[in-house]
Parts: sequence; structure tokens; C-alpha cells
Amino acid sequence: MTTTTVTSRHLHNYKQSNGSVNTIEETSSINGVISSEPSNFHFRDYVIATRPWSFTASLTPAFLGNVLVYIDQGGINIPLAIIGIVCILAVHCAGNLVNTYYDFQTGVDDELSDDQTLVHGILKPNAIVKLCAGSYVIGCLCFAILLVMSNSKIEYLMVLFFAGVSGSFFYTGSIGMKYHALGDVLIMLTFGPVAVLYAYVLQVGQLSWQPFMYAIPLMLHTEAILHSNNSRDIEGDQKAGILTLAIILGKEYSYLLYLILLFSPYLFVLVLSLTWSKLFMLPFLTLPLALELARKFRSHELQNVTQATAKLNLFFGVLYILVFLLQSFF
Repeated sequence: MTTTTVTSRHLHNYKQSNGSVNTIEETSSINGVISSEPSNFHFRDYVIATRPWSFTASLTPAFLGNVLVYIDQGGINIPLAIIGIVCILAVHCAGNLVNTYYDFQTGVDDELSDDQTLVHGILKPNAIVKLCAGSYVIGCLCFAILLVMSNSKIEYLMVLFFAGVSGSFFYTGSIGMKYHALGDVLIMLTFGPVAVLYAYVLQVGQLSWQPFMYAIPLMLHTEAILHSNNSRDIEGDQKAGILTLAIILGKEYSYLLYLILLFSPYLFVLVLSLTWSKLFMLPFLTLPLALELARKFRSHELQNVTQATAKLNLFFGVLYILVFLLQSFF
């Protein structure tokens, strides 16, 4: 009997000259009996499973909401802002994990998918469920604290919070709106107006149309992240029997929609620069990155476009929010 124990396992894909995909399993072992079980707890694997690169989609609207509070009120409750941001991030994290679990269970994720957490056995399904539940618990605990700290009407906060929680779960969980071409609308609302309004109402205590309007550029870029992901996965999603907006549109019209989502925010800030302040031209510094993304999408080089679009969302969002901050000082 071989006296080795598996302490870590990694699966690597490689393509043969004929195009087929093979999988190599590598094991590292010491002193024991070989096991096929995944490795012990590795914190990095759990962090990666939450897809932290996607957190720009919730962080930028959360920060925008707080900056708008500062402009309107002349100040900000920092503890309230921090707990509110943690609450939004926790719900976003949980939503990502729900997506990981259900995409694996429904056969949407495969060897060529972007998310390999369950496909390669990096984590087990029950570990994803526990991590997801823990994220929702953190979000709910933060929300309970916010209910005590905030002077806003409880009904406003409850509607916005549960809208976010429902959106994060129902995107792929239960009815699975993603699988019926309704996920795009859900994500646009959840990671745009809902997140900005939640951060804003927490401190101001009342609803306003302005946070909704100013969230539009971030909402469009967030949808661009999702749409680029679904456009890359068109063939795999079709095989899995699900329906996304990208599948309905096809590759050519999906490219057109991506262009609209990618460049409309620049038109929005251009209008603001003409009607409010020239400082709103600052986000145009990210235009070269947007042009490069459009080129890659057109050339069907989609493998890393989703992460790069999230990066654009971050850079554009930071500059966009910076302009509002500068406006509050001048």
C-alpha cells in the first residue's frame, strides 16, 4: 500500500493538438494513505469563491450614495456608512455564492467556465452553502444594527434591504431569473438604484430621485459586466438549456448591446460636464480601456473581458465619485 496522504489537489486543463480538453490531477502528499478528498481548509480558496473582483459592482454605488449624502447634508455618519457598506458587500458576496452553487447544480458551469470552484472540487457544495449562509447572516446582523442606528423610516430600509437580498438570491436561486433571460434587469436594479438609494436613505432618511439618476452610469457598467459574462458563455448556456439575454440577441446584437452599455455612461457624464461642471470630463480618462474592451469583444476575445469590464467599472466609478467630492469642496 502506498504510504502517501493527499494534502492538496489541483486540477489543470490543457488542450491537445486536436482541440480536446484533458484534465491532469496533481497531488502533493506526505506520510499516509492516498485520498481523493479535496484539501483541507485554505482561506484563499474561500476568498476566491466569493469572486472579490466583482465587488466593484456594489462598492461604487455604495460609495456614491454616501458621497451624495455628504453633498446634501454637509457631513456624514462614518460608522453608519461603514456598516452600510459591509451590509451591501455581505449580500453581494452571498449572491455570488448562490450563483456558484446553482450554476454547478444545473450543469451551467463546466470545465471551460469562469467559475471553477465546484467544477474542480476546490470547495465542496456544502462549504459554498455554509459560506453563503454566513454571508447572509452578516448582512442581516448589519441590517439589524442599522435599524437601531439610522433615523430613516424602517419601512424604507426594509423595502430596499429585502429588494437587495431577493435580487441576490433569485438571480440564480429558486426561480432562477438568470435562466429565463430576466437576470439582466434584476442585476441592473439591484446594483444600481437599490444600492445607491440604500446607502443614501440610511443617513438622509428620505427617498430622492437624485441618487437614482446619478446611479445610471454605474448601473450600465454593472450590466456590461454581466452581459460580457453571458456573451462569453452563450454556447455553454445553450447546452445547459438555459435562456439569457445574450442567447436571445445572438453574438452580433450582443456586441451592439455591449457597446451601448459600455459607452452610454460617457454620454451621461458629457451631459453633466456641459450642464454642471467641466470636472465631469474626468471619467473620460478611462475611455482608452473602454475602446480596448470593445475591440476585444468584437474580435470574440472574451475570456478575460468580464474581469476587465469590472476593472473599468471600478476606475470609471472612482473618478465619477471623485468629481462629486470635488464639487462639494468648490
